[in-house]
Amino acid sequence: MKNIYLIKYGEIAIKGKNRYLFENALITNIKRSIKELGNFHIQKDQGRILVEPEENIDSDKIMNRLTKIFGVVGVCLGIKNDNINMETIKETALSHMKSVCENNKYTFKVETKRSDKNFPLNSMEISREVGAYILKNMGEQLKVDVHNPEIRLNIELRNSIYVYSKVVPGPGGMPVGTNGKAMLLLSGGIDSPVAGWMIAKRGVEIGGIYFDSPPYTSERAKQKVIDLAKQIAVYTGKFKLYIVPFTDIQLEIYKKCPHQQLTIIMRRIMMKISEKIAKKENAQALVTGESIGQVASQTIQSLTVTNAAVNLPVFRPLIGFDKEEIVTMAKKINTYETSILPYEDCCTIFVPKHPETKPKLEYILKSEKALDNIQNMIEEAIEKSDGIIIK
Repeated sequence: MKNIYLIKYGEIAIKGKNRYLFENALITNIKRSIKELGNFHIQKDQGRILVEPEENIDSDKIMNRLTKIFGVVGVCLGIKNDNINMETIKETALSHMKSVCENNKYTFKVETKRSDKNFPLNSMEISREVGAYILKNMGEQLKVDVHNPEIRLNIELRNSIYVYSKVVPGPGGMPVGTNGKAMLLLSGGIDSPVAGWMIAKRGVEIGGIYFDSPPYTSERAKQKVIDLAKQIAVYTGKFKLYIVPFTDIQLEIYKKCPHQQLTIIMRRIMMKISEKIAKKENAQALVTGESIGQVASQTIQSLTVTNAAVNLPVFRPLIGFDKEEIVTMAKKINTYETSILPYEDCCTIFVPKHPETKPKLEYILKSEKALDNIQNMIEEAIEKSDGIIIK
């Protein structure tokens, strides 16, 4: 008998003729996530992906990695036995139940699935025999409850016997890399890391762009964003973060544009720079953490004017979320505590006292004409950007 991890997936199973492409992508991401832990044998088997360690590896470390891979709905740690007959099924099930129960008392139920229809007993008969055998050997600890059991013992008969009782939830979604690529405008706030996580959950490969404004923003503010990128990379794998010097552009806007328009013009220039970086990275979209009405630059009018700065689509997965919902998500994905560290990002430095909330594009374009050297400044900022690979 050997330990084995059964990977359950959801949407992938209904992908029809293209299903194998998504399964293969998920296997690739699983291999990438756990390769540094040791050696594994990984294979597909009728709606499951089976991960079998080839050496003794801490199960908590393995589960921690597997349950953070997009596309994984659940992970079951169980026992595998290659010798398929009724006696080995009963012994394997008993061994698993003893390891689960230890000295505690529980209610339980046995459920069986068999892909081999030539096996002499059907699923219900197998469950009945196994349940009786477990009660015979562990009767003082266990009681049958078919409606609401504390332990649901699962037996799957495939090319081998697989026995497990607990399904640890994964994040779900689609495997990263199956739905194109996008660049995330990553600030040090709560919203943008959550937005990136949500887009990556749909199978999109993402990179990040951070606008750095020294000396108005500190090295600690930059490190905070790098730390957020690392936390996102736990789910996405390799993550490329561009750090764009933005001070000169911000000062230029501050000097030459109406102060009530500073935020919206700054956002438009950010989008222009991000679009150029996205095209350089062969990305098909931009991602932001904006939601309607949260701040002055996130009214419908402001978002419309911002969108007009670029041709790429801009995805805003948090557009209808309120702040409490976003905070809940940030805590779930472990970015919240980093996001609330008190280091300001460039968006909070030159905030006007009375920002315009209903800008009109024609007036913004007129104000931007004063930025007569902005194209050269944009190109210079991109040229001086640092690209950091985070794994």
